[in-house]
Amino acid sequence: MNPDPTLTADDLRERLVPVALGGEILSYSFARCFHETYGVKTIVVSAIDVRVTSSSRLVDYRVVPAMHQGDEAVVAYLRTLGEELAAAGKIPLVFGNADWHARILSAYKEELSRWFVVPYNDFSLLDEITQKERFYRICEELGIAYPKTWVFDCADPDAAIDADAFTYPLIAKPSNSGRYDLMSFPGKEKVYEVSGPEQLVRIFDMLREAGYDRELVVQDFIPGPDEAIRSLTTFSDAAGRVRAVAGGRVILQDHSPARIGNPMCIMPERVEQIIDDATRFCAHVGYRGFANFDIKYDERDGRYKFFEVNTRAGRNTYYMALGGVNIAKLFVDEYVLGREIPYQEGYGDRLYTCVPARVVRNHVADPQVRAETLAYYRDGRIGYPYDWPGDTLAHKLWAKITWMHQVDKFKRYMDVVA
Repeated sequence: MNPDPTLTADDLRERLVPVALGGEILSYSFARCFHETYGVKTIVVSAIDVRVTSSSRLVDYRVVPAMHQGDEAVVAYLRTLGEELAAAGKIPLVFGNADWHARILSAYKEELSRWFVVPYNDFSLLDEITQKERFYRICEELGIAYPKTWVFDCADPDAAIDADAFTYPLIAKPSNSGRYDLMSFPGKEKVYEVSGPEQLVRIFDMLREAGYDRELVVQDFIPGPDEAIRSLTTFSDAAGRVRAVAGGRVILQDHSPARIGNPMCIMPERVEQIIDDATRFCAHVGYRGFANFDIKYDERDGRYKFFEVNTRAGRNTYYMALGGVNIAKLFVDEYVLGREIPYQEGYGDRLYTCVPARVVRNHVADPQVRAETLAYYRDGRIGYPYDWPGDTLAHKLWAKITWMHQVDKFKRYMDVVA
């Protein structure tokens, strides 16, 4: 669907239908922003019933088993949904929660654009920059710092790792996260922390035996706690110009094996260097739409090292909204209306958090960082995406359960500080 600058506010209220793939926190974050801005409900399509989202008055939640049955099944469902919405004169805008959602929507963008606004880059670009070894090659060209990296081809039957040649610890992770997300096998983790040569060989063999046929990326381990990590979200126009940016210092990230690395508490922090690096990257590749960069400060050389770019809005994108940038309006202005977007930054004074203050007290080791973070709670300057006051009682209950569950979850996977 092509942008139409003649659409009015009444047109959008009557015709705009956001469609979110997956029932996770990003879908809810966008649903509340779409509702607050345009007064519309978001259709959420998920293979499972995520009660904290499905219980919301902001969404039309649909449990669709096809969402876990591969690309063809997902596209077949979207085809039917798109025809239904088009026949009703609607303007559906589709987006996803996960890397594999982005890959499907990008790969089938030409077909899906018959019915949907599809705010993703062409697949050739998305595939290029989400392959981590290719991402690092671009970083090298642009002078953007990244961890020392080695790549091993899991599809090559003759490939072998000289594991004794490395200095440990290391980090190992699949290059193609979108493909890897869809796999299921014993011992699977999102990212592997490697303590020695035998473990590295075991991980490499396990991935090959499971059928993973892309590259395994092995990286220098950058020391430092969660608060050394930075998150940066950008939104670029069709010319590759960054029009909105927000970011922060990750105070705590999820440490459970399936979700390790997901930021759970982010303090607003503006770092000029990483904004400049991300801006140059987006302009260089001609990137359009939301991008989320994972970065870590390396105290050994004082540089911010870029790990990867997620070619979609990250699950924590609501911190941009907390900083004053309307994330729903970015989608609509760029892709639905085709309007010029003024440059804006989302660095406010509110803490993005999905955990109670008790988790911060128990698991943030640095006394100064802990005190600074707890001050946000004490002053009421926090933002929990699920905490929308106008929602149903059932949603509020599930939001509270989800919130309090983090206390035991963090105790299970992180040490309690003295």
